[in-house]
Amino acid sequence: MGRAVAQPLATGQIAEKLDCTLRGDATVMVRSVAALDSAVDGDLAFFSDNKHRRAAHASAASILIARSADADELARSPLGPRVLLLHPAPHLAFAGALELLFPAITLVPGVAASAVVHATAEVRGAKIGDMATVGAGSRVGVGTSVASHCSIGDNVVIGTDCVIHAGVRIGSGTKIGDRCVIQSGAVIGSDGFGFQPTRQGWQKVQQVGFVVIGNDVEIGANTTIDRGAIDDTVIGNGVKIDNLVQIGHNCRIGDHTAIAGCVGIAGSAIIGARCMLGGAAMVNGHLSICDDVVVSGGTLVAASINTPGRYTGVFPSTEHRTWTKIAAGLRRSAR
Repeated sequence: MGRAVAQPLATGQIAEKLDCTLRGDATVMVRSVAALDSAVDGDLAFFSDNKHRRAAHASAASILIARSADADELARSPLGPRVLLLHPAPHLAFAGALELLFPAITLVPGVAASAVVHATAEVRGAKIGDMATVGAGSRVGVGTSVASHCSIGDNVVIGTDCVIHAGVRIGSGTKIGDRCVIQSGAVIGSDGFGFQPTRQGWQKVQQVGFVVIGNDVEIGANTTIDRGAIDDTVIGNGVKIDNLVQIGHNCRIGDHTAIAGCVGIAGSAIIGARCMLGGAAMVNGHLSICDDVVVSGGTLVAASINTPGRYTGVFPSTEHRTWTKIAAGLRRSAR
């Protein structure tokens, strides 16, 4: 799985720029960032919510942003002593650290001279259409067709025998497997919806993860798949996604799951293999759905589902006067 490489900064530099209290070695360099449960040595993570306290204790992150009150109990990781950056608002400080470690990239239109394009995919030939752009370091596999007015960001990898239809936007760092089809207007790897409230307004949280898509995946027109905030957004092998679907940052979709049109999946939801989500179903963030679950159209999934089966949470339409009587009965039964 991809991991964004940070601009080299020492913990002392980060502490100074973000007005953090440093506890530990100021010369330790930050290699990357990660969530508490996926961090490794050299990663920066943050702890701000008590429900993640156990994960913070067990995390292998060697640099941790936390509150001063938690400093003593978090000073050690499974790998030994860790550096602490102490701040009264750890998530806000982490957002600032992301801006320091991953400065925004200025995109330049056109086909970069350093782009790696396969010999069978001529930039203005039959395989890559006019007005398509390919970023530096990107690789397009044998037999893949990229239609006109597509934009492929830096360091994108697209496998063999894929079809990328007109007007698709693929963000930097995205990795797409073999034999995938992406329909017109889809946006893969856009920024996730990450903002932290402050007294001055909303502070954007830099999104530094990627999107990883398996083999034999089809993505419908005008569907959006957000890049991960820290870890990657992952779409498994054989997944079929309809038009106008929104998949939030850090979601994981299991192999051979099918998602119908207008489904919305909030960030960090995990959906198992061979699931089916009916049209306009809504899935809350930070929950999980096990393998072999069918969610009926229009259903709101508000809690994790741990048992395979079919789940439905809506009433079929009926004549309005009948519906008002049903609603009144529900209100009375709830008292």
